Amino acid sequence: MRVYLPAIAADLASDHLTPRLAHSVTDDLARALPEEDEEGLELTATLAAADDSVRLLARAENEPPRRLVIAADLPAAVCQRAEGPDHLETAVEVQVPVAWNLVVAILLDAPEAEADVTAAITGDEAALDRAAEHDLLWFDVSERAALLAELRS
Repeated sequence: MRVYLPAIAADLASDHLTPRLAHSVTDDLARALPEEDEEGLELTATLAAADDSVRLLARAENEPPRRLVIAADLPAAVCQRAEGPDHLETAVEVQVPVAWNLVVAILLDAPEAEADVTAAITGDEAALDRAAEHDLLWFDVSERAALLAELRS
């Protein structure tokens, strides 16, 4: 099962990603958006994770204001559908640490998105919408150290 984990730069320095709320193409999402193809559903899950990355940034200190999403392929058995009124149709709880060898991509905002993400961190909903208009750049997991160095500079 492909999951999209919201993250911050500090996660790139970790030995593994801690269990957390993530997003995926769930049956609930497919029912909610029956006209969408698989690619559209994956984009919906990715953007939900990107929004959650902004929420993580709002609680973190000294993190660069860029949305970060980690895409990983995990066994479905370690992901439980997150239920409740506060959770989107994409929400899943990843119940185990995620090893980097399970990561298939790192998605990161370009520096041009920083102003919108900075405003979104303060709760500006219009800025969150503008941030969603910025494409997340795709990186291979082998580029993790270089991305961390870029974000820390």
